[in-house]
Amino acid sequence: MPLISFEGLDGSGKTTLLEALAERMPGAILMREPGGVELSERIRTLVKDPGLRVGDRAEALLYAAARAQLVEERLQPLLESGATVLLDRFVDSSLAYQGGGRGLGVAAVRAINDFGTGGLRPDRTVLLRISPAVRASRVLGRGEAADRLELEADAFFAAVAEAYDGLAAAEPDRWIVVDASGPREAVLQAVLEALA
Repeated sequence: MPLISFEGLDGSGKTTLLEALAERMPGAILMREPGGVELSERIRTLVKDPGLRVGDRAEALLYAAARAQLVEERLQPLLESGATVLLDRFVDSSLAYQGGGRGLGVAAVRAINDFGTGGLRPDRTVLLRISPAVRASRVLGRGEAADRLELEADAFFAAVAEAYDGLAAAEPDRWIVVDASGPREAVLQAVLEALA
């Protein structure tokens, strides 16, 4: 399984889980999205800035542009070399956040991302499922300033969660859905067992 992506609402524990998985999977390369290469990191700064107004379509296109650069510059060469990549978010994030949360439609957002990535899909996708209420308490508990997306209303995150559930149901052979509301070690164990 060379490309494994990890999805979920902000606060679902993706970063913590990925760090633990990387320790248990020697040789696996951990990457995040948007980011991973200079252009994509600069776009990340733009889309997360709470002081910047970004239209819904512009947001979807910025994420797709960051993703296109990451795939061309770093991800595709790694996969072609046979590396295993653990990716913190990928196309499914845009399908859920912009397609579902922003109401742009999954099909429209998928089309621009298929163009940007050349149709690259993860071999497996792990969805760390939490409720929007748990998301809110975890994000507040971080003690950090919220980014532009984290400031959205509960209804936005409910729509994102619903979109994730729909995506997972449509491709059950690719998606692994894990309840991420429990203790970190239990979540890690559930993911390791599912990937094995």
